[in-house]
Amino acid sequence: MGQDQTKQQIAKGLQLYQSNQTEKALQVWMKVLEKSSDLVGRFRVLGCLVTAHSEMGRYKEMLKFAVVQIDTARELEDADFLLESYLNLARSNEKLCEFHKTISYCKTCLGLPGTRAATQLGGQVSLSMGNAFLGLSLFQKALESFEKALRYAHNNDDTMLECRVCCSLGSFYAQVKDYEKALFFPCKAAELVNDYGKGWSLKYRAMSQYHMAVAYRLLGHLGSAMECCEESMKIALQHGDRPLQALCLLCFADIHRSRGDLETAFPRYDSAMSIMTEIGNRLGQVQVLLGVAKCWVARKALDKALEAIERAQDLAEEVGNKLSQLKLHCLSESIYRSRGLQRELRAHVVRFHECVEETELYCGLCGESIGEKNSRLQALPCSHIFHLRCLQNNGTRSCPNCHRSSMKPGFV
Repeated sequence: MGQDQTKQQIAKGLQLYQSNQTEKALQVWMKVLEKSSDLVGRFRVLGCLVTAHSEMGRYKEMLKFAVVQIDTARELEDADFLLESYLNLARSNEKLCEFHKTISYCKTCLGLPGTRAATQLGGQVSLSMGNAFLGLSLFQKALESFEKALRYAHNNDDTMLECRVCCSLGSFYAQVKDYEKALFFPCKAAELVNDYGKGWSLKYRAMSQYHMAVAYRLLGHLGSAMECCEESMKIALQHGDRPLQALCLLCFADIHRSRGDLETAFPRYDSAMSIMTEIGNRLGQVQVLLGVAKCWVARKALDKALEAIERAQDLAEEVGNKLSQLKLHCLSESIYRSRGLQRELRAHVVRFHECVEETELYCGLCGESIGEKNSRLQALPCSHIFHLRCLQNNGTRSCPNCHRSSMKPGFV
């Protein structure tokens, strides 16, 4: 297969993919991979296969094609292609919750000599690194990376990247419990979709609606949460987006649990767990099990709650997510306190405080924990986070944690 024919077949596959004929598109691209001797064409079709498998939640296949793409980039001896393939490798590991590997591959991208692609892809590298740091509950480093990605987006007028960063920032602030910002950022993403996104994939609309649903639920606006989640799920079903379907099912379950409708919540958690397991989203499985444990606690079935917590704790330790470990120790602590089991209670209290120290989830001004309850937060330029009220009351000109100047507010 020659160069021109390869280009035609890649374009044909893209047309099929965009019209939701995914399996036919994959067949076309796989034939190109088998028959084409054009290395550049092979590189491009591997990129298409990586993206398609990512959106379908076939993360192990995604990783397999990313590895082959790196080998092709090395054959081409082209730094731009090498940067793109390492980014795909980083993203594949991010999806599989291999966060340390993601960070390593992102650092490899940043360490490559200056390339034409660096301007376009540098923001995406920073975003992937930020998502990985967030997966490890390294909040300051995550925020630094998201700020870098946002600067790339603004400097290059890349509204699609800005939309994705806003969604990640929504997730960030949902985790540290500044629910006002957790809603602000996905709303900003939704505005970008409305203003610029006519030619974009519907996945950007679905992504912003999902993150809005999460924030609305946390704020207690359950009707709005349900409306946004239904819109996101509708698009996810149309496009066969299994990862987003799993997240929406988890959100539906959390909404029903917040309403006290446990009978409806349990099957939603089961469905979410089934897809999370199928695609290999271990952090998603932790979140499902945490919701299930809370349901069992509400039903006073404490032994079943502890079983779910134990499974979740193993997975959380496996992926290195400290915030989930912290939440699970907190829930275990409340169960053992209610049972008067002092030895087990003390063990979980100790681990809870260790997790708080490891995540640095405390305000350097008042010393109180961040993330225990909904609070307005402010990040300084160094990306250290404080209670907004503490910064306003203190009037400090340097960061209490690292003593860098805090004359200007943080980006986010």
